[in-house]
Amino acid sequence: MPDSTIDAGLHDPRFADLGVTLHDGGGTLRVWSERASAITVVLFDDDDLDWAIDERTLSPVGGGIWEARIDALRPGVRYALRVDGPHGPGNVFNPQTLLLDPYARGVVSGGPGDHRSVVVDPAFDWNGVRKPRVPHDRTVIYEAHVKGLTKRHPDIPPALHGTYAGLGHPAMIDHLISLGVTSVELLPIHAFDSEPRLLALGLANYWGYNSVGFFAPHPAYATQEARRAGPTAVLNELKTTVRALHAAGLEVILDVVYNHTAELELGGPRSSFRGIDNRAYYRQQEDGAYIDVTGCGNAVDTSTDGVARLVLDSLRYWSEEVQIDGFRFDLAVTLGRDAAHAFDPEHPLLRAIVDDPVLRDDKMIAEPWDIGLGGWHTGGFAAGWQEWNDRYRDGIRNFWLSDIDYLRRAGTSPAGVGGLATHLAGSAPQFGTERGPLAGVNFITAHDGFTLRDLVSYDAKHNEANGEHGRDGAETNRSFNHGAEGETNREPVLAARRRAMRNLAGTLLLSAGVPMLTAGDEMGRTQLGNNNAYCHDSALTWVDWQLADWQVDLLEHVRALTRLRAENPALRPARYADPADDVPEASVMHWFDADGEGMTQARWTDPEHRTLQYLATSTPAHEAPNRILLIIHGREDDAEVTLPAAADVSSFTSLWSSEDERPRARGQRFVPGDRLRVSGPSLHLLRAD
Repeated sequence: MPDSTIDAGLHDPRFADLGVTLHDGGGTLRVWSERASAITVVLFDDDDLDWAIDERTLSPVGGGIWEARIDALRPGVRYALRVDGPHGPGNVFNPQTLLLDPYARGVVSGGPGDHRSVVVDPAFDWNGVRKPRVPHDRTVIYEAHVKGLTKRHPDIPPALHGTYAGLGHPAMIDHLISLGVTSVELLPIHAFDSEPRLLALGLANYWGYNSVGFFAPHPAYATQEARRAGPTAVLNELKTTVRALHAAGLEVILDVVYNHTAELELGGPRSSFRGIDNRAYYRQQEDGAYIDVTGCGNAVDTSTDGVARLVLDSLRYWSEEVQIDGFRFDLAVTLGRDAAHAFDPEHPLLRAIVDDPVLRDDKMIAEPWDIGLGGWHTGGFAAGWQEWNDRYRDGIRNFWLSDIDYLRRAGTSPAGVGGLATHLAGSAPQFGTERGPLAGVNFITAHDGFTLRDLVSYDAKHNEANGEHGRDGAETNRSFNHGAEGETNREPVLAARRRAMRNLAGTLLLSAGVPMLTAGDEMGRTQLGNNNAYCHDSALTWVDWQLADWQVDLLEHVRALTRLRAENPALRPARYADPADDVPEASVMHWFDADGEGMTQARWTDPEHRTLQYLATSTPAHEAPNRILLIIHGREDDAEVTLPAAADVSSFTSLWSSEDERPRARGQRFVPGDRLRVSGPSLHLLRAD
């Protein structure tokens, strides 16, 4: 218990047990609202959401907490809050509005904006299955959408398509295991709504970044059978899937959206926070105008202790009760803004998340930016956090795509290999010695932007179907269509695109840091050039499992690369090496040019020099020593490479090459000084013995 003389902040015991706590003889409901003058809870019929059957008054018990013990609060009961309070700038109380309990574990909806909280039964048998706790250096993240991943899988029963149960089906688990990923990162599964604007256009919020509750799973991702049975069955279906994935050794990471809610801008829906205590929950000017640092109209104010505690309690719930292994925080900078709306990496909430005893061993991944003033902070989070590495994304795209495009047009390159080397070695300038390469989550693509196939097939976005006249989506994509925009039958263009995909995937999976694949990229999924397909719940965004031969080949390349990453610790250092000291779990890196000579400053800075050899020697603490050589040739012409001489290296064995249309058993042996003919652009991985 915190010392009463010290400001307990978000750990204040008054915030304990908010929401419904079940006990013999019913349940106790506790709600936090510092400005309310009255709160009542309305109980509803089991079948008719509009039929109120009882109403009870909550009593203030101090510190902004309102409480009532109600015998009727049992699993399955539907309820809503009515809250009254003062009028004035920033206050929008209306006692006629039915509001969701912010701590509701279950939600049912009669339509957009029409929701009821539901009491759920927390009992579930985990059968002794525990979290896999995959080490960070062995982690390979697979970002996926529950519905999009499973909707069209031919080996999943139709009744399970697009559902939590479909994700936990053996056919899907077999794919994930064979792919070599370790951790499935799910796009938002907190209960969410589609924006009224999208519904008016006949579209929907497919990605789910529009939460109505931070504790309840999205009901629409459950099977019809579970939805008919109610929120407890929905929750249990999700838990069953998590249990199945864990039993297979796979982690589950949730993409969580705590930075804004589906209540949107002022005048938008009033479904929960806005009606309970608008001033406390959202960042505002003195006159009540919202301070929008998210681009969604509202920004949740985590400088308020009760709001910060809500986020922390939500994370604890998902970690303990649903056994979730980690979280990726959408627009995490918003969560770290203080009362003056400036970002603080030591913000009490950010610190509490990584220090909390329940959460301490879970993976915490920040999207390290928002759109507010001073919103970009890649590399700026504190120890204990990992971050999406957008600098890696941009640099790798530039090397394999934009620079190649420039070479074709101008006959010369805009940049050499220096930037690529920094990213291959773990982006040390970004994350620093203390945090190490595993602080960065590397990615080439994500849900937001081009797919891998579209990245090599389109020079420009094609977002007309989004209803915004092409204004939405990123303008700068660092993409390259290789000679034709979009779909084409020209084989030289298609061959160049296939190789580019192999180079991009190879770089991602052979770089230091934690790699993240986007679901479907392993099979060359396309969105027809749409780089902001958040509003399409259709074949455009679902993974198509009917594969052409070249897609099967790409899938086999990704499988080979994840296997090689697992087998070679030199590719996945946990720390940066120190030339003056022996550092365990690092990789000592040496760099050579095409002639097998050490890199000079002139070579590093020469934009015409785009062939590099990277020799990495592991210094493992728990594995056998390992050494690899990676050859990078970043031009479209052929080159001759002389393998370098290095201490204690007597031979090199070829392991993988992006030149191959389909990965093949290579195993060819070479010795230092041998000359290899490589075509470009390409990657070649060899083991050094």
